[in-house]
Amino acid sequence: MAKYELIYQQLLYEGLFSIADFFEPGLADKKSIYLAHDQQYVDQLLDLSLDPKMVRRIGFPLSKELVDRELYLSQGSIEGAVFALDNGIAFNIAGGTHHAGYDFGEGFCLLNDQAIAAAYLLDRGLAKKILIIDLDVHQGNGTAHIFRGKDQVYTFSMHGEKNFPFIKQSSDLDIPLADDLGDDAYLNLLEHNLKLVFEQAKPDFVFYQAGVDVLETDKLGKLKLSMDACKQRDYQVLQYCHKLGVPLQISMGGGYSTEIKTIVNAHVNTYRVALDLYTH
Repeated sequence: MAKYELIYQQLLYEGLFSIADFFEPGLADKKSIYLAHDQQYVDQLLDLSLDPKMVRRIGFPLSKELVDRELYLSQGSIEGAVFALDNGIAFNIAGGTHHAGYDFGEGFCLLNDQAIAAAYLLDRGLAKKILIIDLDVHQGNGTAHIFRGKDQVYTFSMHGEKNFPFIKQSSDLDIPLADDLGDDAYLNLLEHNLKLVFEQAKPDFVFYQAGVDVLETDKLGKLKLSMDACKQRDYQVLQYCHKLGVPLQISMGGGYSTEIKTIVNAHVNTYRVALDLYTH
């Protein structure tokens, strides 16, 4: 999507970051991907031999370029997570591919970048208890599927009840939202449940899927959040992590407003919030 390049350009244009603040990942290796995904699914994905039904479920025609893109963004979240261990916070300008489950792709997601990065941290003993906060308007069904029954990862998804995916998975905590929910109700629900999940999970690492398809302007979202409320949502999440000293990796997730500048500005707001909290 064009938004990813535009986010990068906007961050530089506003002087929020310099080129030296960015890194370009390589391709994630099979060993890392196997930590979160079924080996047969991964092998068939990489050699472009998935069953046609699975390809239709994903929604994209398979190509090497598409698969490589998923490998790059997965490695980006791995490297970002490792960076955050020492520096407190890291972003993946893309990522948030939360519909990819253990043995399936879905909803334009082939591999689950944050699940792969979470499994990587656990496998190497770099984290013991991980909290994944998913505030995209669509449920993080793939993430819930990958970590169901695994006590080391606590999954929290706050999403549109009647939105895609229409068959939901069970996260450790799901908060389904009614259509047309507005700013105050959303932010009050989030504050209450953030307190709950941090108390229950007691994480030593957090992943945050920061989709901006919660905006009233979003073509797919069905919620009624203003730009200011979306920014306040990010502030609430980041403030918890900063206050508790818990490292945080953020992937951008969805955003489908009619005007691309709305999408970019909403995503850039997440970076503005991080700078405000982590550099003052």
